Amino acid sequence: MLVMALDIGTSSARAACFDAEARPLPGAEGRVSYTARTAPDGEVVLDPDALVSAVAQAVDAALAGAGPRAREIAGVGASVFWHSLLALDAAGRPLLPVLTWADTRSAAAADALRARLDGRGIHARTGALLHASYYPARLAWLRASRPDLMAQAVTWCGFAEYLLQRLTGALRSSVSMASGTGLFDQHRQAWDGPLLAESGLVLDRLPPIDDTPAPGLAREWAARWPALARVPWFPGWGDGGCSNLGSDCAGSDRIALNVGTSAALRLVAHDAPAAPNGLWRYQIDRKRPLVGGATSEGGNVLAWARSVLALPDDEALEAALAARAPDRHGLTALPFLAGERSPGWRADARATLAGLSLATGPLDLVTALLESVALRLSLVYERLAPLATRDHLVVASGGALAHSPAWTRMLADALGHPLTMSDEAEASSRGAALRVLEGLGAPAPPPVGLGATIAPDAGRHAVYAEARQRQSRLYDNVVGPSLS
Repeated sequence: MLVMALDIGTSSARAACFDAEARPLPGAEGRVSYTARTAPDGEVVLDPDALVSAVAQAVDAALAGAGPRAREIAGVGASVFWHSLLALDAAGRPLLPVLTWADTRSAAAADALRARLDGRGIHARTGALLHASYYPARLAWLRASRPDLMAQAVTWCGFAEYLLQRLTGALRSSVSMASGTGLFDQHRQAWDGPLLAESGLVLDRLPPIDDTPAPGLAREWAARWPALARVPWFPGWGDGGCSNLGSDCAGSDRIALNVGTSAALRLVAHDAPAAPNGLWRYQIDRKRPLVGGATSEGGNVLAWARSVLALPDDEALEAALAARAPDRHGLTALPFLAGERSPGWRADARATLAGLSLATGPLDLVTALLESVALRLSLVYERLAPLATRDHLVVASGGALAHSPAWTRMLADALGHPLTMSDEAEASSRGAALRVLEGLGAPAPPPVGLGATIAPDAGRHAVYAEARQRQSRLYDNVVGPSLS
């Protein structure tokens, strides 16, 4: 038996086939990259139909690579980026681009909601704060700025739900995806009535929450992919939850650290009925809560630096970063190129570099930015670690870390805790494959191996602790009070 896993992020879509032990089938994969549209007002969006086309091309390539074994595929599941928002008309057509988690245009609307609603009660109930990444603020912003859109919209959903409807004709949301909207009552496991009323929505404007797979493809896609025509297609799951499962971080003894385009620390925490201050609480499924913090900065900071600074090639840059002493550049940085999420939740925050001089060079700038991401993640870790077992591992994964041992060391030193590298290069894809296998009733596959462990250096950790205090003072002076 094989299964197919889709991994849909904000910069690429991947499709890959896995066997019953969650091992990738060599050659049976496809990947298509794309770029979000951005604007100075905080817009970060994707074209929904271009995104469907990218997913389809990735599936084409995976099926071609599988060859005759494509007939063995018994189910399809998808890891999809959390927090996206789409409006659909009566015919199911998109009325606006996909708003990604990084779109901060609803920051002022979030401020207005916080001024008159019980933010702490909403955080305790939904696991989400009143922030530009979530549905309540985005719907309030659209209601004020696009009343015409609100009148036309018949369905509000994320890209995962739109993809399932396009491919199978079934409109439904998994518990996992619903839990990341900010409109989901974590305790009742249902859409949140008070926030629906606040957002001006009735229940039938949202997809039903149903983890049941669709039984097969719509006619157009069945003709294109006959091997997948009658296999179950599971509703999309949140990429963070899939990443935890894919790196075998499914209990309170392992915290998953992932640095891709953005970054996150996450823990499956059954004993946390509510999210700690500054963190969120979503669901992998109805039985597995996921607590953590995500930053809007990660590999995107390095990508931005490479695009605007005169940096050496990758190999030379990595060598230069590895040779530098910590915090020796004289700079203090706030890395908020896409606003802030955890732990302060200031969507209106923007990146800041303080301490520039005539002696400052490109390597100083990129080092300060990468260290600043590590310092922000150390704040998240400090709040999350008490929920884990005392002897917990921090298992690190993600393309940004796989390509930069120097940045990985910065993170270990900033957290003051060893980082154990995961041997799984595609944790989200493997996590989606595991969920499909689980849904099909297959036995649990063996775990993946663990790689090298990077131990923190006490002296470097002390230097970073002082740098974090300096960063916090800059935050208070430039950004203002934390909202968590």
